[in-house]
Amino acid sequence: MALDEWLLDQAVNPQATGGAMLRFYSWRRPTLSIGFHQRRLPDHWLPILREGGLDLVRRPSGGRAVLHAGDLTYALVWPQAPQRRAEAYQQACGWLQAAFAELGLPLRFGHQGASAERSSCFATSTAADLVHANGAKRIGSAQLWRDGCLLQHGAILLQPPHQLWQQLFHHPPPLLPVLPLEGERLVTHLRRSAERHWPCLVAAGGLSDHPLETVEREAIAPRLERYRPTLDADDGSGDTSPVATMPRAT
Repeated sequence: MALDEWLLDQAVNPQATGGAMLRFYSWRRPTLSIGFHQRRLPDHWLPILREGGLDLVRRPSGGRAVLHAGDLTYALVWPQAPQRRAEAYQQACGWLQAAFAELGLPLRFGHQGASAERSSCFATSTAADLVHANGAKRIGSAQLWRDGCLLQHGAILLQPPHQLWQQLFHHPPPLLPVLPLEGERLVTHLRRSAERHWPCLVAAGGLSDHPLETVEREAIAPRLERYRPTLDADDGSGDTSPVATMPRAT
């Protein structure tokens, strides 16, 4: 998460060399990522988190909680994105729609309204999300805007764990069609679709694989604590729901 925000800042900074960027990643352990402004968590999450069966991280982007287990996550950095949010989502998701259509699994945008009462991102399908013909949500997305540049996070569900999902959200995961590709073959397919849809990514080197240099790791390190929330059982308001707090950004 700190790396994704740092990449966004590279696109914002006219003196930096950053530009359009797309990266894919997965998770070593089951992890809940919560939206930047999401503070209160359901009571029953607290023992699961305390017992260490689940990690917790805060995203720089908005939205509700996402369970990262059996999914593929992407981060798209787009300088000078369209300022209208609906248009930005449509254009930023075009490469995903094209990629899934080629697999014979077309996706359309959701049409439900966002709900602050739902703890899970996948509990509703808004105009920011991509769903199958049966209404099952395959991809949830969230955004962060900074000085006209866009960071869009997305979680692509592959094989979400049924038991943990049910335990956290009190409903089963979406009933999704099986993908004909998996692992690196799926990532390669998605990257090729992105290359066709986003020539600026190729021109900016945003699809070239390279490890972080030491100076880049040192620049990212001070941001790490910003995305490691701590859990408080009560914030003094009389509400006993767990509260995810974090250090103030400096």
